[in-house]
Amino acid sequence: MDNRTHTIETWDKVADLYQSKFMDLDAYDHGYDSFCKLLKPQGATVFEIGCGPGNITRQLLTRRPDIKITATDAAPSMVQLTKVNNPSATCLVMDSKDILNITPGFQGIVCGFCMPYLSMEESAKLVSDCFQLLHKDGIFYLSFIEGDYDKSGFETSSCGRYHMFVYYHSENFIRECFKDNGFEVMHFERLVFERPGKPPSIELIWIAQKK
Repeated sequence: MDNRTHTIETWDKVADLYQSKFMDLDAYDHGYDSFCKLLKPQGATVFEIGCGPGNITRQLLTRRPDIKITATDAAPSMVQLTKVNNPSATCLVMDSKDILNITPGFQGIVCGFCMPYLSMEESAKLVSDCFQLLHKDGIFYLSFIEGDYDKSGFETSSCGRYHMFVYYHSENFIRECFKDNGFEVMHFERLVFERPGKPPSIELIWIAQKK
């Protein structure tokens, strides 16, 4: 079994655990606020990649109940939870590598913490694919774990029962991806989360516009 298949199967198993831990976090509120304000005033169409149990979906719909969200995830259990947590959203089981199969023209795309499970090559393709799916002047929200790519590897879940392959990416790598695809950065945050007995986890949040 390859790393990607193993990771997707693991996420499918830990969906309920992930929901209980991350559904109501407020650390990312500033980024969600900024994304929603940059969308067009009414009825924007938003495509979400790696929706998990629908935690970001719900944050966006709370701020902008007028938007039309299509939420996707490769793990069926996550998609089922998203449906329950966000009845107004359209929910689909879809791998991030297959997103060009969907009809383009979205005003916004959200990819919250899907990239930690994608290699550099897969991540670069994802940014390019998102550019193609966005409408002119569309808004792209992206977040991931900052770190040395060479230190990517298997990590154990907080309960100690599961493990998955986690990729780290650098700020410069993503800036180059945005530049190569014609994105203009509109918002950038670096968040530091302390972890007992471990080095801090550093997460980067980007919002870019298709030019």
